Amino acid sequence: MERALTQADASTPAAQALARIRQADSARPFVVAQLGQSLDGRIATVSGESRYINGDEGLDHLHRLRAVVDAVVVGAGTIDADNPQLTVRRASGQNPARVVIDPRGRLNGAGRWLADDGAPRILLSAAPRSTPAGVEAIVVPARAGRMAPAAIVAALAARGFRRILIEGGARTISAFIDAGAVDRLHLIFGCTIIGSGRAGLQLEPLARLADALRPATEVYKLGRHDILFDCGLRDAAGD
Repeated sequence: MERALTQADASTPAAQALARIRQADSARPFVVAQLGQSLDGRIATVSGESRYINGDEGLDHLHRLRAVVDAVVVGAGTIDADNPQLTVRRASGQNPARVVIDPRGRLNGAGRWLADDGAPRILLSAAPRSTPAGVEAIVVPARAGRMAPAAIVAALAARGFRRILIEGGARTISAFIDAGAVDRLHLIFGCTIIGSGRAGLQLEPLARLADALRPATEVYKLGRHDILFDCGLRDAAGD
């Protein structure tokens, strides 16, 4: 699928980060994950409130990301908690395919992601199941209620999606990073200090700092309130 940058998007502060995705080698799937958080690494307060940790500039960047990928992926928990549309509204471009990971069959067939706007809507399930009209079901085997990120990427690649955005939630993004399935991570820090609440990335525990990921990173100031760290994870393994 061709997902071109518009002239307006090409002039944004993070145009280079977007172009890197657009120009990625299509010989294999390219996976980018995006997470918005506070300066102290929180994605929500203790009560679960998360709107809006990032400002307008961060939201604009998220929508531009959606516009340059073929598919946007979220977990069932994000659908339950946020009821997102997963469409391109704050930027120019076509809506990507909307993909929801639901290994436990928890979704009830409702939600704004199901709107029939011409974009493919795909439900990833661990076993065959009925879906709402117009929604494609793809079976991805699960173990202990979890699908392997590599299996998800392979299933979407077989469907023809080459540029894939893992948008949420934080647990899903963390699982993809732990599995080594993310090429680039876009961390957007909002200029807010919360001091408590839900942390963002929660990766497997490390005993040695030498094993920490050390990605080559580009930094972009999106506006007054948001800063983007564009991290290359493909070759970021520790010593």
